[in-house]
Amino acid sequence: MMAILGSVITLFVYTKYFDRSFPAVFYDNSSPEVKEARTLLTSFQMSDGQQIDLTYAAEQTVLGVVHVRTRITVNRQAENPFAEIFGNRGGNTRPREGRGSGSGVIISADGYIITNNHVIENANDIEIQLHDNRVMKAELVGRDPNTDIALLKIAATDLHYIKYGDSDALRLGEWVLAVGNPFNLTSTVTAGIVSAKGRGNLRILDGDYRIESFIQTDAALNMGNSGGALVNTKGLLVGITTAILSPSGASAGNAFAVPTSIVKKVVEDLQQYGEVQRAFLGVNIGDVNSESAEKLKLDKIAGVLVTGIIEKGAGADAGLKEQDVIIAVNDVTVNTTAELQEQIGRYRPGDKATVRYIRGGREQTAMLTLKNVAGNTSVVTAGMGTEVVFGARMTAITSEEKREFNVANGVKALEVNEGKFRDIGIRRGYIIVSVNDKKVNNAAEIRQFTDNESTLKSISGVQPNGTIFSYQFGN
Repeated sequence: MMAILGSVITLFVYTKYFDRSFPAVFYDNSSPEVKEARTLLTSFQMSDGQQIDLTYAAEQTVLGVVHVRTRITVNRQAENPFAEIFGNRGGNTRPREGRGSGSGVIISADGYIITNNHVIENANDIEIQLHDNRVMKAELVGRDPNTDIALLKIAATDLHYIKYGDSDALRLGEWVLAVGNPFNLTSTVTAGIVSAKGRGNLRILDGDYRIESFIQTDAALNMGNSGGALVNTKGLLVGITTAILSPSGASAGNAFAVPTSIVKKVVEDLQQYGEVQRAFLGVNIGDVNSESAEKLKLDKIAGVLVTGIIEKGAGADAGLKEQDVIIAVNDVTVNTTAELQEQIGRYRPGDKATVRYIRGGREQTAMLTLKNVAGNTSVVTAGMGTEVVFGARMTAITSEEKREFNVANGVKALEVNEGKFRDIGIRRGYIIVSVNDKKVNNAAEIRQFTDNESTLKSISGVQPNGTIFSYQFGN
């Protein structure tokens, strides 16, 4: 009786409270809702209907990425017991050996390797470890601090290399792989998507002529990934991983790579000339903002504002003026300074470019003959950066020297012979920061700002011991 009673109670409770019918919703297969759902589902597939597979790209890429190891000799300030009283300047220095590491990408079967300039900068020796654990000495072919790209060469044949892809064809949200050697862990592959293109104004690179137009990705990058490969799902090289933005120095989902649209041209220049053949518009530029767009009566906040004209530059020759807004180069739209720098960075001095710009609310076109940093169309040679000025052979300072002497720019005296600089007290190792109240980054600018050595009114800089100097000459 108790069992029967329990069964009755259980049946009553179930039917009263739990046995509820749930409404079923049916959709017509031809309805807009179903079509939209199908579109969303198929967006996770490749264009040929196959599921995205990253294994092929990973397997092909790891064979073409190498471990770059460097040895650097640096001067360390000797301990000075009076440093706190008198400051730590001018003391004895003693050399010590430092070591660094990063990644590199093989781009040819005969041993050409791309890495970052900051990976090998100031290195005395560069060593390459291949995927099969062979270790070889590397020769520095050339480097370009303005794009943070360096080209190495090892004596090898039949190497597995990574072919160039088209970074211009990348789309936001597209899958990419980053391959490198973070924390000295070789052949590490991480995946992410393209978060942004043409990312600029990050101040990652030094120098007034830096080109910052990065691919941004959320693929995890860490110390040691610098100089590694960013590839698409076909295993083609679309960028060289360069930097991360992170308060801790570790991956935080914001990594940046130099696109192959820039890398390929830099590498070709280094192979052919030993120096990058960089073209210049000869104008100062800035991004268009809401204030300037309203003032210039622009239809939208886009384009690149010309803020200054360099005398005898390409822009001046073509008739560009301040307050012009550049909107395209050779029919490629440019909306930011980074995009404009990337486009001009593809050309060499002497190349011609058609520039579309807005002046007074009207769109106009100008044909420019691009020039080099010295203001002409000649080939830039390795010696151009160490030109003799006022009797001194000068060269642009490195990123490490900028940090060491706490300066943003400068030109160092490698040799000082008979001439104006020797007469005023400039000696070997002095860093000239400005002449005639204008900042200088290379020997050509010293010539330019002193009217080809005819007028020197002022000069300032830093001595090798860190002492600041500044001289004024007449009126």
